[in-house]
Parts: sequence; C-alpha cells; structure tokens
Amino acid sequence: MADLTAVLVGFAETLRHAGVEAVGERVEAMIAAAGALQVSSRRDVYWAGRLTLCAEPDDLPVYDAAFTAYFGGRLPARVPDPQPAARSRPAALFGSVPGGTATEPDAATPVAASDTEVLRQRDIAALSVAERDEVRRLVALLAPGTAPRPSRRHRPARAGGVDPARTVRRMLRHAGEPTRLARRDHRDKPRRLVLLVDVSGSMAPYADALLRFAHAAVRRRPTLTEVFTLGTRLTRVTRALRHRDPDAALRAAGGAIADWHGGTRLADGLKAFLDRWGQRGTARGAVVVLCSDGWERGDPALLAAQMARLSRLAYRLVWVNPHRGKPGYAPLVAGMAAALPYLDEFVAGHNLATLEDLVRVISRA
Repeated sequence: MADLTAVLVGFAETLRHAGVEAVGERVEAMIAAAGALQVSSRRDVYWAGRLTLCAEPDDLPVYDAAFTAYFGGRLPARVPDPQPAARSRPAALFGSVPGGTATEPDAATPVAASDTEVLRQRDIAALSVAERDEVRRLVALLAPGTAPRPSRRHRPARAGGVDPARTVRRMLRHAGEPTRLARRDHRDKPRRLVLLVDVSGSMAPYADALLRFAHAAVRRRPTLTEVFTLGTRLTRVTRALRHRDPDAALRAAGGAIADWHGGTRLADGLKAFLDRWGQRGTARGAVVVLCSDGWERGDPALLAAQMARLSRLAYRLVWVNPHRGKPGYAPLVAGMAAALPYLDEFVAGHNLATLEDLVRVISRA
C-alpha cells in the first residue's frame, strides 16, 4: 500500500502541474478510495482518482490526458463492471507482459512503484528514446504561468472605490436622484512571461525539453508569453510554438532557428533582445526566465552589462541551468559567474522534477 500511495501522490502532483487543483483533502480522498476499493486494475485507479480529484467538468479532459501520460495505455471506456473480468492496466504501475499487452495480475500480486516516479528524477541527457518520449508527454502537461497582479483597468465590485461613470448612469436612470454608489476594483492580470532558451551545442541534451516547456507556457497564455532562442544570434519562436501539437511546434521552431547546436554568444543575444524587444516593453515588468549553462565565448564583462540592463527592466529574473542540480556543481564558468549577481532565482533544469519546480518558481514570481 505504501508503494501505491507514493504512485498516487505522484500522479496528483502531475495533475496539479496540469492545472487541476488536486491538493489536500482531494488527494487524501483518492488514497482512501483506492484503499477501500483494494485496487487491482488500472480502471479502479482511474475512477478512484476521477471521482475525488476532479471538481468541475473542465477538469475531466485534463485528468484524462494526465492519466494517459502518467500511467500509459488507453483510458477505461466506462465504469468498471460489477463482475470481475480481465482488464488492461498501465504498464508503468502494474507491470506488463512481453509484446506490450497488459494482463490482470493475481490478487496477491503486489503493486510495483511507478516508473514515472523514477523518470521524474532521471537526468534528461541520460534517457533512452522511450523514456524521452514519456518525459515529453509529461512536460506537455505542465502549465507554467505567472501570478496575477492588479492592472490599471477596473471591474465592477461590491467593495472598493467609487465608480463615477456607473454611479452617474445609475442616477440618470432614476431622474437624477442619488441612488446606491457603484463600486469598482482593479482587474487582475498575470505578468508577462519571457523565456530565453540557449540552443547552442553545449545545451543540446536539454534544449528540446526546455523548448517543450516553453511550448506549454505559450499554450497556457498565448498573448502574455514570449519565447526567444539564444546561440550565435537571437531568434523569436513565439509564433512557431503556438501550434497546438508539441511535435509540430518543435518542428516549426527548428525550421526558424538557424543556429541550432552552434556556438554561444549570450551577451550579443541579450543585447539584441534588449535593443529590439526588451526596452520597448517586452521585458518591462515581466518574469524573465533564461535557460542556459552559462558558457560564453565573448567577454564575460559584456554579459554582465547586459544582465544588469535586463535586471533593471524585469520584475523577476530567473536563470535555469541544467547543471545546477548535479553533485559537485559550482557556478565557476565565466558567463555564469558574471550573471549570478543579477539573478533573483538560480534553479536547476536537468529533469522533470526540476521543471515542475520551475513552474512553482514562476507562479510565485
């Protein structure tokens, strides 16, 4: 039961990153339902989670996508039959037989820990082709987004400042007699999110996953997310990443990036971004996430100067370094050392777990 609980908690965490409020009492209710059902099949797990973790109809398609990505296989077509029958199950949780056909285990067979939990901690650069495909599906479920902030626009409210226009219109409808005061409050609006992804040769093992993370961010808030790549030049790939399908989006982005797996000139790329985009409003008050290992062929002093400019414009400046979470790492590379004083957050980005942590960092900014 302990292994099953860990698997279910991991699934709930995946579901939270996909945008469903699978927290607190809902997770406890799912675990209690699984215990009461004495789950022995994929279908039991599906319905134990669906009936406890989903609070509204909009959660259902997200839940189905997360369940398929986390456990693999197909979704159960209907509520389980009252009579026991041979039923399919996710290979990741219940094991599989040769040939890829899942079978029903004996009731006494212990439930194995999910391979997805292992994948969350594996370095992306060390994954097999099949494991990389699984991580890609899970990255597509992430929902990076900044926290809301009060905007200059107003909305009607029960409490707050007086809304002069609505108050006067209300008086005119009553022959000029004063009536109840109309109130207003500021609308909430998320901050802009800007992602700058290093696609140079040294970042080759991680660039695909980071661009898929950027695609998930664009899909969540298309009008408030901008994505650029850095190498020997700056390339805007926001439009390419607006494709609904992640693979199609990555192919479109790859066609637009002329310096894929080339050299690294971070200072020149940042200067081009700031001169053309950043100071014109794209970076002003935004959460800027720079994904790079910090290798810089140019003068580190120039990189430091551009980082200082960027830090003055951005609301929060986050640097994602895939080597940050590895044992013995220290930011000794010249480019990384030059950028470090200007960062608000310095995080890892080498596996699925650290990308989930990055979602939390962005949401708190």
